[in-house]
Amino acid sequence: MFDILVEQMKETEDVTEQLKEENQMEWVQIMENIQQRSTEIVCEEWICI
Repeated sequence: MFDILVEQMKETEDVTEQLKEENQMEWVQIMENIQQRSTEIVCEEWICI
């Protein structure tokens, strides 16, 4: 579920390998944010079940 969420958010926010090549710091910040949000969603789903 986590991996799927990360991939969906990357697509939605247009996070590409090109961005990674052109601006690594921005890419890292965006990816950390995406991973944090995905973690929160997964935790909420498991805790609420």
